[in-house]
Amino acid sequence: MANVEEAADMNRVIAENLRLLRTQAQLSLGEVSERTGVSKSMLGQIERGESSPTISTLWKIATGLNVSFTSLMERSEQGTTIVNEADMTPLLNDRGHFRLYPVFKARPGRDFEMLDLELDPGSVSDSSAHAEGTEEFVLVYQGALEITLGSTGRERYTVPRGSAIHYRADQPHTYRNAADALTRAAMVISYPKK
Repeated sequence: MANVEEAADMNRVIAENLRLLRTQAQLSLGEVSERTGVSKSMLGQIERGESSPTISTLWKIATGLNVSFTSLMERSEQGTTIVNEADMTPLLNDRGHFRLYPVFKARPGRDFEMLDLELDPGSVSDSSAHAEGTEEFVLVYQGALEITLGSTGRERYTVPRGSAIHYRADQPHTYRNAADALTRAAMVISYPKK
């Protein structure tokens, strides 16, 4: 029951933020659709809180609107903040086997965001290219993570526990659990200064 309520709450936050970002940019749903590649009807459903968008869809919206990924999930933050695991609602991919927890969101004056990743054994998550100049920094602290960069898939790296990787995220990239058990990693996404 709590998971259903948490997902509904996150859908409301995403709906409010998408509507706010769109109106601030003075864009119609059709214009946002053209910029993002997400259908106008899907954008309308997201804005009304009727749809639970996938991670891929959220990335398309963020990239098309030239905003940070987590700006779509941002709740107001003031002063000192402690984020407890119980307070984070994961975004799911790969039928729930890939979980992405927004920890600290990008905001004006902070051009990065911090995320926590969990990948069950065999889990894979594809990510489209982010905005030009976006970089990702990933520290694996449990298991092993395989990252494939570019559309050809020839550039492939396996990052074991206790190791980190940095790469440009303005290209397609894929995350895969390269271990036989749960893989966990911390990720910082750095956005180019506007």
